[in-house]
Amino acid sequence: MAKKKYNAFYAQSGGVTAVINATACGVIETARASKNIGKVYAGKNGIIGALREELIDTSKESKKDIAGLKFTPSGAFGSCRHKLKSIEENKAEYERLIEVFKAHDIRYFFYNGGGDSQDTAHKVSQLSETMGYPITCIGIPKTVDNDLPITDNCPGFGSVAKYVAVSIREAAFDVKSMAETSTKVFVMEVMGRHAGWIAAAGGLACEKEGDAPHIILFPEIAFNKEKFLKKVDRTVKKFGYCAIVVSEGTAYKDGTFLADAGTVDAFGHKQLGGVAPEVANMIKDELGYKYHWAVSDYLQRAARHIASATDVDQAYAMGKAAVEFADAGKNAVMPTIVRKNTKKYSWTVGEAKLADVANVEKMMPRSYITRDGFGITEECRQYLQPLIQGESYPPYKNGLPQYVELKNELVKKKLKTKFKI
Repeated sequence: MAKKKYNAFYAQSGGVTAVINATACGVIETARASKNIGKVYAGKNGIIGALREELIDTSKESKKDIAGLKFTPSGAFGSCRHKLKSIEENKAEYERLIEVFKAHDIRYFFYNGGGDSQDTAHKVSQLSETMGYPITCIGIPKTVDNDLPITDNCPGFGSVAKYVAVSIREAAFDVKSMAETSTKVFVMEVMGRHAGWIAAAGGLACEKEGDAPHIILFPEIAFNKEKFLKKVDRTVKKFGYCAIVVSEGTAYKDGTFLADAGTVDAFGHKQLGGVAPEVANMIKDELGYKYHWAVSDYLQRAARHIASATDVDQAYAMGKAAVEFADAGKNAVMPTIVRKNTKKYSWTVGEAKLADVANVEKMMPRSYITRDGFGITEECRQYLQPLIQGESYPPYKNGLPQYVELKNELVKKKLKTKFKI
């Protein structure tokens, strides 16, 4: 008699990336070959898809379209910013998850996200045991912020890093060519609330003295207005222009963000908006230089056309490893990227306990930032450089990249009760 196969639930969480669908591809392709896993259901718009019993049947998608996810940006099944509270605060949500999983014969839960997501997967693994319906919970790393602990780096970051480094280099060529009679200062805002990894990546474009960016503002370094303006002025006088990369989380010594919008998001984080114009106006008011500014915003994390091949490979590998971990009977763990100690960059798959990953942020080491606080060190460059290596272009047609759009057919609901979120 054949061993019974149980279904799996996969959800994408939080801000999407250029390569999160490559992870989905890794999960689904590997699960289809598994002897233990039946169908893979994906949550429509992330975890809320489970709470609402809106499950997408990925078995309805062709082999070709699933493979095409590897070249498609954003979240193919939809994502959300919905953080499940602690079990003590809102046990009903966790009980609802178990109820839905039980109704659809789901025994495997793959949660693709950052620290909050790993926390949720860990809690579900604990509660499912106490409720008598054990579920294998595997977290899968994903965040452009690169701030998950234990793993060397996070899928999604390498491609954003490549985009930022390329963008500041190209913009700087533009500014430099017009600086004599026009713009002398260019400010580019990038993501990064508490950790400056993305801003640091801009520093890869600076390969010799005078190259942009001339200044990087990190969340890890308290902003000193006087020191900053002196640096801008010196740079313009020396090179004719100044290109700046600023992290959205740049803050003063007392912790006040330069661009605090005064509101919070669904995770309770302060909404940050417009640090680039804040910095640019500061320069205009104090130094009188003509400026331009740009906010990378969603462009930096959606730019699949310029994704890092290393990032794509690692994103797929994390999805594949997650299923292999589940098949091996592992639970409450997350696959990680382990950098090998070799002359030529190489990496392998490791693992971490979800309890050790949940809600822990990895900041940039001080040794990665220059003494003056405005640039990256050689040590940082050696860490970052391999992560942006290689090109992985999507297929093109009529001059545009061709991306997959799935059918996303929902499974018939089995529960009578609806759940309000």
